[in-house]
Amino acid sequence: MTGNSQAVPRGRARRFGKFARLASGVAGSMLAEGVKQVASGRRPKARDLLLTPANASRLTQRLAEMRGAAMKLGQIFSMDTGDFLPRELADILATLRDAAYTMPDSQLDEVLAGAFGADYVKKLKHFEPKPFAAASIGQVHRLTTRDGRAAVLKVQYPGVRESIDSDVDNLATLLRVSGLLPKHMDITPMLAEVKAQLREEADYEQEARYLNAFVRALGDDERFLLPRVIPALSSSRVLGMTYVPGVPIEEVIHQDQDERDRVWSLLFELLLVEMFELRLVQTDPNFANYRYDPDSGQVILLDFGASRRFKAAFTGAYRDLLKATVAGNRAGMVSAAERIGYQLGPPGSPFYETLLELAEMVLEPLSIDAAYDFGNTALPSELVARGEDIKDYREFWQAPPVDVAYIHRKLGGLFMLASRLKVRVNVHRLIMPWLQ
Repeated sequence: MTGNSQAVPRGRARRFGKFARLASGVAGSMLAEGVKQVASGRRPKARDLLLTPANASRLTQRLAEMRGAAMKLGQIFSMDTGDFLPRELADILATLRDAAYTMPDSQLDEVLAGAFGADYVKKLKHFEPKPFAAASIGQVHRLTTRDGRAAVLKVQYPGVRESIDSDVDNLATLLRVSGLLPKHMDITPMLAEVKAQLREEADYEQEARYLNAFVRALGDDERFLLPRVIPALSSSRVLGMTYVPGVPIEEVIHQDQDERDRVWSLLFELLLVEMFELRLVQTDPNFANYRYDPDSGQVILLDFGASRRFKAAFTGAYRDLLKATVAGNRAGMVSAAERIGYQLGPPGSPFYETLLELAEMVLEPLSIDAAYDFGNTALPSELVARGEDIKDYREFWQAPPVDVAYIHRKLGGLFMLASRLKVRVNVHRLIMPWLQ
């Protein structure tokens, strides 16, 4: 949506007003739809009135206009459907992954002048004011440095860092009053973690440190290609990096089967390295964070703002969960899941059994010692169908452990990419060396 420009609303009052108008618009739409259905002799449920196409469009457009934490939180929630979000709401929020407005030239000039001075253009050989990418926290521009290097500039939207706490609280309130989340569910710990993660993502100096850490870890691995930070073009709200050419990772679908399988296997192995060796994971599953060089076959890694460090105790417990699941050891699964922080409910209860079955289904590609055909599997639809059963046990719903939510978000994104690329990979053999 980089062709649409709209100023980023700033200040708590203006952003709260956006949420208030969103809530009133949704309520008005529910009332009108309810009157229409009652007049037709139907007795609609409030949930059905809320999740209308008109309200879905209203919610996603408003969050896309606001950008910042409001949009980012919607994106994060949309990836965790198997844990606790209603499928309908997850589908609505999923559209936010591809929605973003750019800021007008006046706001762009304000941010860059604040970072580099009013004459910032004179410090560059060439600068393209029209961004080639826009996301929830910032937009990206092409440029050429004074010494002739092709580079990019990631520019943060004004005001998004200051609005993180209020945006998260306002959106969480909107989800609560909508009735889409069970009233007893305490998502406070998750919201606190999300706020902390978003503050870190909005700190481009921290992102530069993460990128440098990945360069140190992977810089000698010729299978990958990473940009390099340009310190003279970087600050807490602007991040300058060398430009790395390539095509969208989805273009790998035009390669032969062996190459598709190789490329995806690289990304899955990278996740294992991140998890169990570095304990530093780039947790954003957006396909735009990966690109591909058709000439060299290298996988290009971009955008490290959503990187997250994990404690050894967590990665150890998660390794045990994977080992138990692959081995079909239910007792080991329960023990590891509880160490991670899952609350499974009473042993043997339907909710308890459903959660374990969902875990086994999600990790099915890891458990089968054979090439798994991601392009020809009913697993996604089966997960949706089995996940519907969770709705029958709302009294047991709990927000998932935050660390697990981030890992499953990344794993889910990789499985989605595998499906898109129609890969056939023996994932079991890739992971077993890490489970010894």
